[in-house]
Amino acid sequence: MDANAWDSRYAAREMLWSAEPNRFVAEEFTGRTPGRALDLAAGEGRNALWLAEHGWRVTAVDFSPVAVERARELAKARSLEVEAVVADVTAWRPEEGAFDAVVIAYLHLPAADMADVLRKAAAALRPGGVLLFVGHDRANLTDGVGGPQDPAILHTPDSVTGALSGLTIQRAERVLRPVEADGETRHAIDTLVRAVRAPRH
Repeated sequence: MDANAWDSRYAAREMLWSAEPNRFVAEEFTGRTPGRALDLAAGEGRNALWLAEHGWRVTAVDFSPVAVERARELAKARSLEVEAVVADVTAWRPEEGAFDAVVIAYLHLPAADMADVLRKAAAALRPGGVLLFVGHDRANLTDGVGGPQDPAILHTPDSVTGALSGLTIQRAERVLRPVEADGETRHAIDTLVRAVRAPRH
């Protein structure tokens, strides 16, 4: 989907996604000393806003002007400082070595574009910084629920870690995420990767 299609999706509803942060983002960053964070493909900013509430200085990037404006409005309403940028993450280049955390949640692109975004995200980390990636896993097609139905844009732990050269992989696995579907709780299957840039000694 292009930016115009996402604009239409965001404009059609008051909040397209939950206002709560992704559960894995909250688990990872609760209690962590805040610094500078980058949220790529941030949508309406649910993770960026949560990070800002916890003291992080956040840059949130998304190619949907409607979503970015909504993130700005939500930040203002909650008296939070978030730098919200309208940009296509496949073309936008973050400052290298500038961030203590990079979050990529549910970004789905063709393999070459995805690998390029991951390489740029890894380069954006300063020593000691952590990259957290979560997205719909390829196994979700047959064994999970929801998410994109095109296997070409779904993830595996190996496909993500393969683009993160220079980082230490601390976690790379498939995880289950409970989802309400048709009045019952089912489980979506996500790829979850946590990687860090080695601190300077």
